[in-house]
Amino acid sequence: MGLLHLPNETEPDNETLQMLENNYIVVILPVAYSIVALIGIPGNLFSLWILMFHTRPVTSSIILMISLSITDLVLAAFLPFQVIYHIYRNHWIFGRHLCTLVTVLYYANMYSSLLTIMLISIERYLGVVHPMKSGMWRRKRYAVAAVIIIWILVMFILYPLLKTDMTYNVKHLNKNTCFDVLKWTMLPNLMAWAAFIISLFVFYFLIPLIVTVICYLLIILKLLQTSNRYGNRQEKRSIHLALMVLLVFITCFAPSNFILLIHAINRLFYNKSYYQAYKLSLTMSSLSSCLDPFLYYFASKDFRKKAKEVWAKKLKQTESCETRRSSIFSALSGRSMTISSGEVFENGSSHRSCKRQESDV
Repeated sequence: MGLLHLPNETEPDNETLQMLENNYIVVILPVAYSIVALIGIPGNLFSLWILMFHTRPVTSSIILMISLSITDLVLAAFLPFQVIYHIYRNHWIFGRHLCTLVTVLYYANMYSSLLTIMLISIERYLGVVHPMKSGMWRRKRYAVAAVIIIWILVMFILYPLLKTDMTYNVKHLNKNTCFDVLKWTMLPNLMAWAAFIISLFVFYFLIPLIVTVICYLLIILKLLQTSNRYGNRQEKRSIHLALMVLLVFITCFAPSNFILLIHAINRLFYNKSYYQAYKLSLTMSSLSSCLDPFLYYFASKDFRKKAKEVWAKKLKQTESCETRRSSIFSALSGRSMTISSGEVFENGSSHRSCKRQESDV
């Protein structure tokens, strides 16, 4: 295969064909995506409810968190289509337009989340390390503009997916796949494919990772240098937030992005494939929609406060229900004892009355 020439026809490699027929894949992926949807939908609805209606003032970081939460909610809402696809043994039944939409939303969620988390880390760095100088850059309108720019950048890099029919008919398996077999014609030549994959890895994963790590390291160093009587608590929260962000990057995004790079290089230049490993790693990316609400908890004081209020109210309601249930049970038990005593008394009276009647006779 030359550097500028692509195969004349799109044919799935052996690794992809094995994945399409893998009995474990059609069990693991539906279960994983179902769990993510069941947790991610209520979790992000709850997060949006707090961020939009119970967090004041609405700062630039809150706007970024709202954007991230909406993205996670949309992803979780469309995951049932992926579940059905894998339950049908990797056979897509919803048409090519919905396949393209689900695919683009999946990758848009991943890369917009990475960029948004990077911006949240930059915003926190400016607020902690340069609070006086950075005031004008942390305004709400700049946060809104940043969200718009993120989506422009994400849709720009994903435009090849958006304009391509992502379905493919594997005739000898009698299956219509969705995304699992990419058409070579999606990009004009081999170098364009290489530039596409490398750009995704470097600009949409590696740079956000490096910037985020540096920002949180500088935040922690600043807090350690200027610690006061309230410092310990703030330092702990910042460390927890940094660890949470690193957990999201390492657990959710690192496996799929590294494996995609390895798979793409081998597929393009050495005719080898690691698609099964990549397919499994994509389930880890979707986990970010479940973990992101924990980022909001550590990043926003109002979010923590409201979440604790809701949790305390729930516990109070549970305890109240238990107390009420115990009271009702006690009342019923007392009434039962009273009725039983009454029955004994009445029976005893009747018995004595019968005896008196017998003696009179």
